[in-house]
Amino acid sequence: MNYILKDENSLYYECGYSCDNALFISLGSEKFFLTDSRYQQEATEIIKNATVIIEGDLYKKANEIIKKSKIKKLNYDPKEWSIFAFEQITNGLDIKLKAKPDFSHKKRIIKSYKEIELLRKAVKLGAKSFDEFAKMINSNGFGKDEYELTYMAKTALSKYGKRELSFDPIVAVNANASKPHALPTNKTLTKNDLLLVDAGLKYKRYCSDRTRTVSTINGFNFSTKQKFKSKKVQKAYDTVLKAHDNAISKARSGMKAKEVDALTRNVIEKAGFGEYYIHSTGHGVGLDIHEMPYISTKSDTIIEDRMVYTIEPGIYIPNEFGIRIEDMVVMIDGKIEVL
Repeated sequence: MNYILKDENSLYYECGYSCDNALFISLGSEKFFLTDSRYQQEATEIIKNATVIIEGDLYKKANEIIKKSKIKKLNYDPKEWSIFAFEQITNGLDIKLKAKPDFSHKKRIIKSYKEIELLRKAVKLGAKSFDEFAKMINSNGFGKDEYELTYMAKTALSKYGKRELSFDPIVAVNANASKPHALPTNKTLTKNDLLLVDAGLKYKRYCSDRTRTVSTINGFNFSTKQKFKSKKVQKAYDTVLKAHDNAISKARSGMKAKEVDALTRNVIEKAGFGEYYIHSTGHGVGLDIHEMPYISTKSDTIIEDRMVYTIEPGIYIPNEFGIRIEDMVVMIDGKIEVL
């Protein structure tokens, strides 16, 4: 198959290396990695399955390579390209250009056993970081605002800058947690508040993703066993946990993604919170924090063994509170295994 890639993680998947200025071209049995002189040493040392080409104008060189090959068709992912870059690459090409959205993500939807172990390691390191963050808050986090708490979360997750994060952590107190992707505010944390934390880290480029909602009693931790003073909050929390556990226990390989979504959604709707469940049940995770499969009400994707995705039901009552519980899972022998 003939194709061209630009996205960093797509390139890494193909040849074990990527940088912020590179292209990957596959023309039958010939493969090319194009980058500039800043990355020459690393690229030539690491890449073994493609010809490394060092060039100042990557688009012009790619155009020349494609023209010289005399191929008839070239596949590309339109989501990876700006109009400018695509026009430079394809200028004067007399071939069929075939748009294939999510080209690399579709290749990566079934994880290898090696990838699963890397993801498992990322998840375990992420869980340990949550434990460290809880200790930091219990020690000196009360009275700090969400900006400071977010900084503390980054410190715990990155191990003081030694690791990359999957994304900027979401750290939200009480009413701010009713926004699924809440931004930090000046709201300070006090005892017995509701605290939602959604965060992850990378291990050898593979991402983790985890959410916990907790009651900040003395000595709290990020386990799923939580007790809240408010009966309404407690009912919502217990409902989300039941929905989370229901999907984990009942999801099977061979189901459609929307059927897995229903395993969480039906529980929440039956409890009377359906209008407050405003996002899908989950998404795939790998080199990117959001990959296929997407566990949504509209997805007919068939869930297969070695797919890795999140289960993350939630209830969000505007101006009151929000609750989400999220774990990464993998399908093994037809059933879910929590990573």
